[in-house]
Amino acid sequence: MQRWRGLEEIPGDWGRSVVTIGSFDGVHRGHQLIISRVVERARELGARSVVVTFDPHPSEVVRPGSHPPLLAPQPRRAELIEELGVDAVLVLPFTLEFSKESPEFFVRQVLVEALHARLVVEGPNFRFGHRAAGDVALLAELGRADDFEVEVLDLQVRGAAGGGEPFSSTLARRLVAEGDLTGVAEVLGRPHRVEGVVVRGAQRGRELGYPTANVDTVPHSAVPADGVYAGWLTVPAHGSRLPDGGPGERMPAAISVGTNPTFDGTARTVEAYAIDRVGLDLYGLHVAVDFLAYLRGMEKFESIEALLDRMADDVKRARELTEES
Repeated sequence: MQRWRGLEEIPGDWGRSVVTIGSFDGVHRGHQLIISRVVERARELGARSVVVTFDPHPSEVVRPGSHPPLLAPQPRRAELIEELGVDAVLVLPFTLEFSKESPEFFVRQVLVEALHARLVVEGPNFRFGHRAAGDVALLAELGRADDFEVEVLDLQVRGAAGGGEPFSSTLARRLVAEGDLTGVAEVLGRPHRVEGVVVRGAQRGRELGYPTANVDTVPHSAVPADGVYAGWLTVPAHGSRLPDGGPGERMPAAISVGTNPTFDGTARTVEAYAIDRVGLDLYGLHVAVDFLAYLRGMEKFESIEALLDRMADDVKRARELTEES
C-alpha cells in the first residue's frame, strides 16, 4: 500500500480512483464496511482504491482544545486500512486555511485533479468543505459535472454494544471511557489499543515482583476508565524491536490504569505487567497495550501484603482470560 502525506506525494501517473474520505478514527466496523466497498468497486472498475484522511483531527484546528480522544493514532489507522486491501492512503495536513476552502474547491483539487476519482463511496452523514457545507447530495451534483459517481452506503451497523446504538467512533470512545472493553471490541472488531513509549516510573512494580512497562501514551489517546484489565503488551509492526523477539510479539499482560492510590499517587498512568516474562528491558521502545477485559476497579489497599494478594489474583485471572481468547 502506498502512503502519501499531501497532494504533492501522489504520483503524476496515478490513474482513476475509487475514493472514500473521512477521519476514520478507530477504523471501526462501520468504517470497515465502507473501505471494503471501496476496494471491491475499485477491482470491478479496474481502478485504484484510495482512502483520504486528515492530520491533525479537524476539530482540533477549527476549535482548539476540542480534540476527541483518539481510538488509533495515524500510523495505526494506516495499518488497519492496509489490512483491508487498499491501494493507497492519502493524509491531508489539516490547517486553518484548508478548513476555509469551499466544498467545490475540495472536490476540484483533491478528487478531480489529484486522484482522478471515478467513484466516491461515503456514508449518508458525510460532510465536507468550509463549515461542513457540503453533503452527499452536493457531492453527487459536483460529480455529475466532473465525471465521477457517488455511492452512499447505509452504515447503521448495530450490535449489543451501547444498547444497540449504531456503531460509531463516538460510541467507541464512550465505551472506552466507561471501561466497557467487551462493547468496544464489538464496535471495533478487535480489542481496543493504546500506544506509547515506555518511560521510567516509580519502579514500585519491580520492587514488588511485578515489573511493569509504564507507557507514556500518544497525545489525546482514548484511555480506558481507571481499573485493572487483562490484555496484551505488544511492540507494533511500526514500532521498535523487542530485545528477545521479533516485531509484533504479543505478551499476555495484567494492565493497571489509574493513580496508584495505595501509594497516594496523583499522576494517571497506564502500566502493563508482561505475565511470566523476566529480564525485559523496554525503556524507550514504542509499545502497544491491547485491552481484553475489565477485571476490577482501582482500589486503595491498607497494606502491601493485601495489595500483593490482589495483584497475584489479577495476574492469575489475566493469564486465564488471555489463554482462553
